Amino acid sequence: MRNIIILITLLLITSLSFGQRKYFADRYFEEFAYKKSAELYESIYNKGDSTAFVLSRIGDSYYNNSDYVNAEKWYSKLLINHKEEVAPEYVFKYSQALKSNGKVSESDNWMIKFQDVADADSRPKALQSNKNYFVEYTNKSTTYLNVNNITVNTEYSDFGGFIYDNELYFASTKPYIEGKKERLYRWNNQPFLNIYKAEQKPINEAKVLDVESSERITDVNSKYHESNVIFTKDGNTMYFTRDNYNGRKLIKDKKRTTHLKIYKAEKVNDKWTNIKELPFNSNDYSMGHPALNEDETILYFVSDMPNGYGLTDIYKVSVANHQEYGVPENLGASINTEGREMFPFVDKNNTLYFSSNGHLGLGALDVFESKEVNNKFSDPVNLGIPINSPLDDFAFVINKDLSNGYFSSNREGGKGDDDIYSFIISICKENIEGKVTNKETAEIIVNANVNLVDESGKIIATQKSKEDGSYAFGEVSCETKFTVVGSKENYRSDQKEITTLVEDQKTLEVDLQLEPLIKDAPVATTEVEEALPQIVIRPIYFDFDKYNIREDAKYELEHIVDVMKNNPSMVIKIESHTDSRATKTYNRYLSDNRAKSTRDYLITRGIDKSRIESAIGYGEDRLLNNCNDTNSRNCSEAEHQKNRRSYFYIVKGGNNVQVTEQ
Repeated sequence: MRNIIILITLLLITSLSFGQRKYFADRYFEEFAYKKSAELYESIYNKGDSTAFVLSRIGDSYYNNSDYVNAEKWYSKLLINHKEEVAPEYVFKYSQALKSNGKVSESDNWMIKFQDVADADSRPKALQSNKNYFVEYTNKSTTYLNVNNITVNTEYSDFGGFIYDNELYFASTKPYIEGKKERLYRWNNQPFLNIYKAEQKPINEAKVLDVESSERITDVNSKYHESNVIFTKDGNTMYFTRDNYNGRKLIKDKKRTTHLKIYKAEKVNDKWTNIKELPFNSNDYSMGHPALNEDETILYFVSDMPNGYGLTDIYKVSVANHQEYGVPENLGASINTEGREMFPFVDKNNTLYFSSNGHLGLGALDVFESKEVNNKFSDPVNLGIPINSPLDDFAFVINKDLSNGYFSSNREGGKGDDDIYSFIISICKENIEGKVTNKETAEIIVNANVNLVDESGKIIATQKSKEDGSYAFGEVSCETKFTVVGSKENYRSDQKEITTLVEDQKTLEVDLQLEPLIKDAPVATTEVEEALPQIVIRPIYFDFDKYNIREDAKYELEHIVDVMKNNPSMVIKIESHTDSRATKTYNRYLSDNRAKSTRDYLITRGIDKSRIESAIGYGEDRLLNNCNDTNSRNCSEAEHQKNRRSYFYIVKGGNNVQVTEQ
């Protein structure tokens, strides 16, 4: 009997312990303490509870802390084991986590599945209308240059920005008193946010923008969160975001949640005082991220108030003398989605910049722009790289002259949690124009192909020569190197390398001369290729003199991953090739590294190394055209690009595989 009593007691203690663990996990999650909730829910899972509720809570805990590697892991378990039970939103979250982890093709496949279960949702429809978005968005912008992780970033969270009187105002969780133990915010186990300012340095010779050491704004900072500060043009009114705090305690709603509010402060005798919350705030939902239009008649902000389009939407409200405010109005479905729209900013031309994870992007939050036309905002445009990345990119701001600015990101390679990055804007624009003629007769050539190629070898614009032989490319960024390539059947191509350097020069004249071909040039070959079936994908490009796998190459390689995962017995071999520029020995070395980088990427994506028979680089030994050492200077960039390629041959298995170029 005694043993039975002991056993019952132990079972009761275990049951109570398990129940308490779940109670505290739920409570931590509801209080946004996601690091702690993830730890407790995982311990519950390890005790045998693999219900949809527990798996979703673990995934959400990581997702809400931007830990997309772990979010992917747990959402995968959720969808495999409880596909019929979970809400469609988890398909979207899983897709977002995959993309943030570089698995773009797999992410897109899940987004298409998301449309099957959420037919009315706007997010998957955007993918259907632009399936080549990833290549487009990773085509590096020539507008935003010299992205720089600024000096004042720390190991903590530093983000946001507003430029006023040559100073950058931002928020940070860094401890403001060295060595003092501070209250920690449960969400991320960091101190609460405070507002800081830092003086901008003059832009250096390398044209990099940076700031000096920072100073905390003591007048408005409390013991809780303050962030997202902005100023009126006269500098006498400040708007900022703060926890719902009345100076004595935090105010909570019926669910014990403290929301955010927008506050206003006035400058009196160089002190910020008369701090008041705006009249349209609520104790039941959040308001934050204020932004003013050029004439300061409209205040934009973010809210999760009821009847919006998504998790958070952007709203606007009329302002009169910063004393009277109208009724908040949602910006509508062209801007807001079922996801999150955040961090609005409006430049002097009333162009709206904001961050979103609902519009089609490169990963988590991306920065978008929308121009105001006839009091309506145009469809948002993704700014692409280098502003956007696979992770969160947000809080984009530009100075009054539209010559430089800042944004925030938790991308890889930063100093801490979130970091602030500066950039320079190329405001100089030039036109490139010229004529295409016959090199021997000087006669004009009509319908010749004229390509504008950037430094990486990408064709960024294409024209056909007109009846007078002319072509034109408009508004090309200054201080950029390009190659203009002219070509036509039965002519030898011509190319001119140019640099758009002169800011006061509006047009660059670049004439092209094509030499008639008398007969077909011989093709250089060294041996006959084996008669093996080949998996065909778009070309995989490498940066000049490098062999790392770029983001656009990863996108294409996902096709290989999908084929191999669907055909587990298939074995392939990889061959990589270069053009003829540089020495034969170096090209063999470079191409071999490219082949092995490609192999290693496939292995990281779950392909067993035994299924890749070989990965060999052949350098310039197997050119596809006459662009050998003798003729190299006469070949266009496009002709050289043909030789910089990778092949994937099926050695065995996969007999029914039919892969065509997409």
